[in-house]
Amino acid sequence: MPNPLSSWNDSAAKSAILDFVARVTKEGGPEFVPPSERIATFDNDGTLWCEQPMQVQLFFLIDRVKQLAAKDASMSARQPFKALLEHDIKTLHALGKQGLMELAFATHAGMTEEEFDEIAKTWFASARHPKFGRLFTQLIYQPQLELLAYLRANGFKTFIVSGGGIDLIRAFAEGAYGIPREQVIGSSARLHYELQDGRAVLMKAPELNSFDDREVKPANIGLHIGRRPILAFGNSDGDLAMLRYTKSGPGARLALLVHHDDAQREVAYDREFKLSPLAEALDRAADYGITVVSMKNDWKTVFPET
Repeated sequence: MPNPLSSWNDSAAKSAILDFVARVTKEGGPEFVPPSERIATFDNDGTLWCEQPMQVQLFFLIDRVKQLAAKDASMSARQPFKALLEHDIKTLHALGKQGLMELAFATHAGMTEEEFDEIAKTWFASARHPKFGRLFTQLIYQPQLELLAYLRANGFKTFIVSGGGIDLIRAFAEGAYGIPREQVIGSSARLHYELQDGRAVLMKAPELNSFDDREVKPANIGLHIGRRPILAFGNSDGDLAMLRYTKSGPGARLALLVHHDDAQREVAYDREFKLSPLAEALDRAADYGITVVSMKNDWKTVFPET
């Protein structure tokens, strides 16, 4: 594959990736890893696409609450719905990421998985970012698309392991990233089985099943994948447990961390982002053996051309 990471600058981060893949795929080499064990896990928000000024899940939730408020006018005067409709970032941050996920699942309940999938796909077809003016699905990171393709070309199986809602990510991941639905792990609502006119369906319940963040990420990797990754990529302290779990296995391992330090092409932020801060993972990256990827210095471009 000629110049497989063309949107990456020739830096230490790119060299670390190329060297790692070369070592684990060299048959007969001391660090060779069979294809069945070549598992790579990626966080989604802030790692594979833009998460500012808030995660895409919340933009989707706001539009969903608008639909519900049109049927129940009193909703727009009640918190936290009022904060959502007014884009009150301070109040939303105070709820915390788990609180917002619980709210999301409560407002997405009472429908089948298939019905939710259609709603999500319809929304993605027209919803645009307020700053960049592009479809949210056009705000995926070009260097990461190249990395995903490069890994798969070298026998890796790529997974998303996200704090975002699993059903929302499944609605676009295969088209955007080439990652099929069954290779998406995320926060989930409880499902229950029922028969509707003799047809078996799974209904979304208004309660949280799993909040896939921090230490829950490696637990869900063990539950759903059954293999420890040899490569993991994140961007916040919410990903640190997954990165350390990856690095703790035997043999060659690579853990990577996107640092959003490019205010000109995207947004510069780390520890001050209350919903998903980057502090310990950045401060102790060297101690933990994590390779920090500077968006400003390591990426030639950020978003795909339209």
